[in-house]
Amino acid sequence: MQVQGKHKLSAMVKTRPFLLQLTDIVEYKTLTEALDALRDEPRRITYLKSRDRRSAISFSELRRRALGILRHLQQRGLERQHQLIVLLDDNEQFVDIFWACLYGGIIPVPIAVGVSDEQRLKLFRVFEKLPQGYVYTNRANWHRFRGFARDRGIEDAYDRMRSRCLLSDDVHDISRPGRLEEIRTGDVAFIQYSSGSTSEPKGVVLTHGNLLANIRDIIQAAQFSADDVSLSWMPLTHDMGLIGFHLNMLIRGMNHVLMDTEVFVRRPLSWMQAATTERANVLCSPNFGYRHFLNVFNRRGQGEADFDLSHVRLIFNGAEPISAPLCEQFLDALAPRGLRRTAMFPVYGLAEASLAVSFPPVGRSLHYRDIDRRHLALGDAIQTGAVDDAAMRCVSVGRAIGACEVRVADADGTALPDATVGRVLIKGPNVSRGYYLDPTATRAAIDADGWLDTGDLGFLQEQELFVTGRLKDVLFVNGQNFYAHDLEAVAVQSGLLELGKVAVGGYRHEHSESDRILVFVVHRGAMEQFADTAREVAAYVNEHTGAEVSEIIPVQRIPKTTSGKLQRYTLVRAYADGEFAAQLEQLRQLARSAQETVQEPISDVERQLQGICNRALEGIRLGRHDNFFETGASSLKLIDIHERIEERFPGRIELTDLFDHPTLAELAAFLERKTSAV
Repeated sequence: MQVQGKHKLSAMVKTRPFLLQLTDIVEYKTLTEALDALRDEPRRITYLKSRDRRSAISFSELRRRALGILRHLQQRGLERQHQLIVLLDDNEQFVDIFWACLYGGIIPVPIAVGVSDEQRLKLFRVFEKLPQGYVYTNRANWHRFRGFARDRGIEDAYDRMRSRCLLSDDVHDISRPGRLEEIRTGDVAFIQYSSGSTSEPKGVVLTHGNLLANIRDIIQAAQFSADDVSLSWMPLTHDMGLIGFHLNMLIRGMNHVLMDTEVFVRRPLSWMQAATTERANVLCSPNFGYRHFLNVFNRRGQGEADFDLSHVRLIFNGAEPISAPLCEQFLDALAPRGLRRTAMFPVYGLAEASLAVSFPPVGRSLHYRDIDRRHLALGDAIQTGAVDDAAMRCVSVGRAIGACEVRVADADGTALPDATVGRVLIKGPNVSRGYYLDPTATRAAIDADGWLDTGDLGFLQEQELFVTGRLKDVLFVNGQNFYAHDLEAVAVQSGLLELGKVAVGGYRHEHSESDRILVFVVHRGAMEQFADTAREVAAYVNEHTGAEVSEIIPVQRIPKTTSGKLQRYTLVRAYADGEFAAQLEQLRQLARSAQETVQEPISDVERQLQGICNRALEGIRLGRHDNFFETGASSLKLIDIHERIEERFPGRIELTDLFDHPTLAELAAFLERKTSAV
């Protein structure tokens, strides 16, 4: 292994207080060179496994254990450039085997153990893509996958994997080191399969050079010092967990704390309790974590939680579109515990960037724009200053860090002017060279000039990036664009649904030019009760966004990735396969029963308005007190209704009057008053 210069660097660090400078970090050519240089420094990794189980190891002990495990891998026949799927939910075992692979030139492929069938299938799909693939897991996980393979009828795939499976339970004696390989900057460090890619997973190839380029930029942009202490509950199969809160912290020479994700999921208050106890001042979470924490904290934690967060410097917020209202709720809730508003640190990144793309200035409070959600199609100039129902609050994720470049472009890749919605492209030494053994996907994502399409939409303003949403999560309905996450936020604002228990997806029939908006809601009670809730939610979303909801569907759960991202496509696929047909038919029967008992109009004006509305709404029969918006009427249909009323009663009613008088009875009374005043 090439280690020239590491002893000189280590000796230099020992002659002064431990405060590694950025110039020192720049010298590293590989991740293993960095750990070699840091192995004698007084820094530790602490693992929190439960309320009463914790352990801590030094960087030196990590290196020793990794080399000892490497010998076992090599004895089983693994060689340089072989691929090893790491299937572990124990952070300590994960970190050990990850570094064992790095020292042996073996390519680790982290895969989440998963809880759903779709997540478990991902293991088999990824294994089939690896030409020299092996699996490293524990006996308990392996037995569960054996049962899963039997139940799914894929025993053949399991048998192919069995001969190349290594169990961590069988690794005992690690006193003798394995054979070190020479590691180069351009070597593949690991392959990151996206947490959301299951049906056709794509492996992001990250080299030592990619990672170190990004880590240097992260350290500088976040102003990390060796005196910082980080804490993360994010899974190490996620790039924020592995790169952001392990590799980054280790290379900066920081003490860092890794909490098992399951501990946070079961006891979310333990997150801030650990931050208090460990004096961690750098934390992280996506939206899911803030919601989960607040659900418990607001219900019972305020009286019993003894947190002191006055020392917290940064809380990274990323991995999914950032919710400004949720950030504000979190900051408000923990302000009495000393949390500063400047601690919230909204960032943007992705696996293809080796993690980070843009950061805001350290020490700045949330910076956002209220933009008009009706002008967010590709190529639209954003409209700021929108208010009320038209406003969508978009959070700045700062400027591109270090050598990474950001461009907002049209469909052809041409840069767009500031404040114009476009595709977010990135380029730089931190950006992946492509997807593992998948030249088609690589060509689709990276153009001839090296710009990688992130799949996100956003705009630049004063060099700061605002991400509006994922291109694949944009719904096109009657000539308008809607973002799934925005419609979900509006649905929750109705007060009828709980945070994290609603997902919006789009489904398009083969010959349709518009998406059908599907709203999936967790519900396990009576269908009659759900029918009332569905009608009110549809009306609320319609009234506040103009979006016509096609179906509101009760589901047992909302599938999510291991990092909490909604798997909307899984629900849409289940809808397309007819899995919710029985529930939807029951809801339609309830709706028909309600229509049969509808109150008839009592005046000639009401009858005329009913005829106009029923023709515009294509057969829906309105009663006197039925709300227009509860029918799911789109803004286009409301315009049609207004135009028809204008033909019959010219100059009497404005379009906005339909919002103020949203039933036949109310609108008729208003129209009669206007008529009598003429």
